[in-house]
Amino acid sequence: MALPLIELKSVNKSFRSSNGSERLVLEHVDFRLDEGEVVSLLGQSGSGKSTLMRIIAGLIPADSGQVLYRGQALHGPASGISMVFQSFALFPWLTVIKNVQLGLEARGVAPAEQQRRAEAAIELIGLEGFEGALPRELSGGMRQRVGIARAMVLEPEVLLMDEAFSALDVLTGENLRDEILELWQSGKLPTKSILVVSHNIDDAVIMSDRVLIFSSNPGRVRAELPILLTRPRQQKSIEVNQLVDAIYTEMVSPSQDKNNERGRVVGTRMGDRLPVATIAAIEGVLERLADAPFTGHADLPRLAEASEMADNAFIDVCDALVALGFSYVANADISLSPLGERFAKIQGDMRKKIFGQQVLTAIPFIAFMRQSLEKQANGQLPFDALLKTLEFTQSADDAQETLRVGLEWASYGEIIDFSFSDRMIYLPGEDVLAEGKDAAP
Repeated sequence: MALPLIELKSVNKSFRSSNGSERLVLEHVDFRLDEGEVVSLLGQSGSGKSTLMRIIAGLIPADSGQVLYRGQALHGPASGISMVFQSFALFPWLTVIKNVQLGLEARGVAPAEQQRRAEAAIELIGLEGFEGALPRELSGGMRQRVGIARAMVLEPEVLLMDEAFSALDVLTGENLRDEILELWQSGKLPTKSILVVSHNIDDAVIMSDRVLIFSSNPGRVRAELPILLTRPRQQKSIEVNQLVDAIYTEMVSPSQDKNNERGRVVGTRMGDRLPVATIAAIEGVLERLADAPFTGHADLPRLAEASEMADNAFIDVCDALVALGFSYVANADISLSPLGERFAKIQGDMRKKIFGQQVLTAIPFIAFMRQSLEKQANGQLPFDALLKTLEFTQSADDAQETLRVGLEWASYGEIIDFSFSDRMIYLPGEDVLAEGKDAAP
């Protein structure tokens, strides 16, 4: 077997939380990127995909394991690896051509050669005539083209693209994706392999030879799906739709706790990041699933399209529905459970009571909030105490997000009250626990 361009062997990475604890972000990651392939990494926020990309780029070190570039240990940035960032990362005071030249200048390339290579990259990526423009004078799509040209001008063997299209509108992102693929297939790109982090399942299927799906807490490769379709691929073809179905099914998989009536798992674990799903989004998708034309059963991509949500947001809502026992997923389809059907049909206080009981039963963090409150003599608890608990297993950003979601869910279910201005949670005005126990079957 030929030597891979990039190879990771049992890579681990931890970060220190604000409370001093170690949080494992990546665990035993094994991965190889071979010459001549495009590979996509999919997974929910917090699964460590971007951290893995930065390790491969040499921007941060792994704690343990091996990171190899052409069989040699990687210690810092390598000349054959370039990265395109989601945020464009342009210097606003530099012109397009000066932004593109930065990497060449850092490598000590002669000014005349910098100019020649930068102009060639700018022409290749479709920005000819904008060499003297400043970033603020460009659209989002054009700014991302500058970021891609800046990576390409270094003539890397490996091009890393970290959510490179996600900050763009759908049409601009698809056009730029197709142009990169066309350059890749034509051989005009000097790059031998491309590694893409994406939240967009369609992009991954259209672009990739392989798709890797990451689990969370900690991040590891949970599944690998080879894509053997010839290019160019038609977005709405049967073959592409089947692959999209398979990836949706693999990604909508909740944490291990206890089983519902169809054998799908219900609930989360105490340390899990909660799905980032608002009450409005949960109710909206559930009601759409209950209504015609779905009437309780839907193909995941069709429901996602009908819900008009981005893939990552839709998957979070589906994870929430399954974790709460309102839905189950099997064979690329999502169906309402009997409790989900009941929840979709009712309104008002009874809906809140059902939701309250389900979050107490299925979401240990919310049960922990309520139990902690009951132990306080004054019936109140600061946000910071909850964040410290979450930060034992989550990053500071993920802990903030989990707290925000937990507060919204618990408040809607009348499990707690809270005040953002005081940064406190409180016992609600009446004890809903006894009422809630009778609400759900």
